[in-house]
Amino acid sequence: MARRLFWAVAVLALGLVTAVSAAPVPEEDRVDIDLRRTTLVVRDMETSLALYRDTLGLKVIYDNLITTPRDAGSVDAAERALRLVFLRANDDFVGVLGLLHYIKPEKTRARDDDAFQPGTPVLLFNTRNLDEKFARVRALEGVKVLSEPSLTSYPSYDGAGTISVKVSVFYDPDGFVVELNELQEDLK
Repeated sequence: MARRLFWAVAVLALGLVTAVSAAPVPEEDRVDIDLRRTTLVVRDMETSLALYRDTLGLKVIYDNLITTPRDAGSVDAAERALRLVFLRANDDFVGVLGLLHYIKPEKTRARDDDAFQPGTPVLLFNTRNLDEKFARVRALEGVKVLSEPSLTSYPSYDGAGTISVKVSVFYDPDGFVVELNELQEDLK
């Protein structure tokens, strides 16, 4: 009898959990920062896409080759090249999963001065006041700044233009990699 009751409660609880869906926070309860994306640095993009896109069913919303210099045009002509893919579940602005694959140079082992290695989770936050927040971040004990806020551009979602972003990167006191960014234009 106790076992049946346990399973009945478990099934009911599961039904309640699956019935709940995400909803925006009421305007009066909103804060000035969004956890936009978690990025996983991966060894092989196609293997990762086989899991997250093909098996789990996430939808690709961004897939670009990013080269240095930006106008290199190909991996062979680039000094550095990476492929960045964003996938979404049910929201295309927050809760996005990023997959980052370094193609050139290939990254295979961690170095103390390089945060973006295979197996590294990267928390990406967007804010509207990066300079103010970064000044407070920089002052915290235990934070290691990897890059000060600087303007960069990425290919747009449709590939026809660019997205300007002020980007900063730091290790939090526990060693997690955090990107704190400010979009220079509205993506929506």
